[in-house]
Amino acid sequence: MNRKKNDKAIKLLVYIFIITIISTLAFVFLSPIFEKNKPKTSLGSELFWNLKSPLPINLSDDNEIKSYKITYNDGKRTIILDTKVISKQKGSLDLNIIAPKQDIMYHPKEVTLKLEVFDTSKWNFFKGNSLVKEVKVKVDNIRPIANVITNSYLIRQGGSAVVIAQIEDENLKDFYVSFNNQDRFELIPFYKDNYYFAIIAWPIFRENFEGVNLVAIDEAKNQTITKVPLYIKSLKQKIDDIKISDKFIEKVSKNVLSKSGYEIPSDGTEIFIKENRDLREQNVKTIKEVSLNYMNKEKISNFNLKAFRRLPSGMKFAGFGERRHYFYNNEKIDEAWHLGMDWGSIKRAKIFTTNAGKVIYNDYLGIYGNTVIIDHKYGLSSLYAHTSRSNVNLNDNVKAGQQIANTGSTGAVFGDHLHFGVLVQGIEVDPKEWMDRNWIKLNVTNTISQAKKVIDSK
Repeated sequence: MNRKKNDKAIKLLVYIFIITIISTLAFVFLSPIFEKNKPKTSLGSELFWNLKSPLPINLSDDNEIKSYKITYNDGKRTIILDTKVISKQKGSLDLNIIAPKQDIMYHPKEVTLKLEVFDTSKWNFFKGNSLVKEVKVKVDNIRPIANVITNSYLIRQGGSAVVIAQIEDENLKDFYVSFNNQDRFELIPFYKDNYYFAIIAWPIFRENFEGVNLVAIDEAKNQTITKVPLYIKSLKQKIDDIKISDKFIEKVSKNVLSKSGYEIPSDGTEIFIKENRDLREQNVKTIKEVSLNYMNKEKISNFNLKAFRRLPSGMKFAGFGERRHYFYNNEKIDEAWHLGMDWGSIKRAKIFTTNAGKVIYNDYLGIYGNTVIIDHKYGLSSLYAHTSRSNVNLNDNVKAGQQIANTGSTGAVFGDHLHFGVLVQGIEVDPKEWMDRNWIKLNVTNTISQAKKVIDSK
């Protein structure tokens, strides 16, 4: 009897022991405090550093980081740049590493950074996981070449200008032209290697002119900023007071919001503002994104576009740059810039494109209604809005003089007309400049010819 009891007791103890072992192993392998992944770093196996700017490094871990050490070696000396046992533990650390003071007689072309990072995991017999990584760092402290070769003489608020530049660097990362350090314009390869072309804009909503700069940045964060010398001419605003009726809100604003997938407020003022402000902002953003994403960036040597022509027999109803003040029930409720030319003719008048190009947009676009956008190279495109019917398809290559659509009253309008816009990298600019062959000759073709002479003389 006692023997049977002893056997049962032994079996029970064995069972408890096995359960304990299994539970312990399960806890070790499944518990977050025993996680097995080593820490990570944002640094790749190779990078660039100018040894002047701080070098950003991110350290992260699935659990928490306990300590780290970063060592610098330039072939002549080994220096600990940063080491720390972290008291306030974090799963991710952003560090800015400062290079040691450089010897004026010794200029290393490459240095090595060694990272040693430890986490708080209890894995590896409570020692935790560790990352030990050596990274080769190429030293580059030479700024890129960024020279303005030629540019247009003047730019108007809402208008355009041309910049042609020389950009060179072994490790070039980014380069562009900036307006007021706010608006970025891409540069397109021009004529010969290391030369670039851009049409830029002074966006009409930027009322102050702070400057246009050519910017070049290399992989090591060396940066060259060169001023583009431009005379400026401000815009003389034309104020246009527009009364909004209940009929317009009911028949137009509601319809445009609904077709654009927006919820319709109950109040008339809120309905109009949502259409005129929120939807307009989204539509303008779409125009810019489409224009930039599908801009032709092939190398150019000449400018082959003709001055754009107005709608045949079209009468001007509104011009570019009008500042529209909207009144509802005799109270001003909103404002907006008019960013194109409005021409009216007969209903469903034929629309022709002056210049060849590629259709990059052909769809309904909120306040613009049915819209066609054609890219003409050079970062320049044309926009045709409120159309009733399109004769082209997305990605079609159209010829100069080809019919592309018919006028209509789609979008946030009542009457049949064409809204014509010219876009510089997605920003609507004054079409009058691009409809004037003398302006084009003076500001574009002459600038290109002058640049080619300068380049050929080098």
